[in-house]
Amino acid sequence: MAMIEKMKKPITVILDNASIHTSKKLQPYWDLLKEKGMSFYFLPPYSPELNRIEVLWRKMKYEWLPFKQMNPEELENEIDKIHKGFGKEYKLTFF
Repeated sequence: MAMIEKMKKPITVILDNASIHTSKKLQPYWDLLKEKGMSFYFLPPYSPELNRIEVLWRKMKYEWLPFKQMNPEELENEIDKIHKGFGKEYKLTFF
C-alpha cells in the first residue's frame, strides 16, 4: 500500500523549484497525487532563507568549518565531525 493511501489527514508537500520538481514529464504523477488528496506548495524561485538545507550549509560554511584551504579528505573529515556533533556541539535555531 502506498504512503498516500495510508494517510488519514491531508498531506501538503513543500518543494523548491528544482527542474526535477517542475518537469512536464512529472505532470501526470502530480495530477494523480492531487486526486488522492495530496497538495503541493512551491517555494518562491529563490528563497534560501526558507530552505533548511541552505540555512545549514551557510552555518557550516561561515561558522563551523575552519576558514582554510582543505583537500577533499580534510573537508570530508570536517563535515563528518559536524555530522557527529550535530544537535550537541553544533545546533541550528530558526529564531
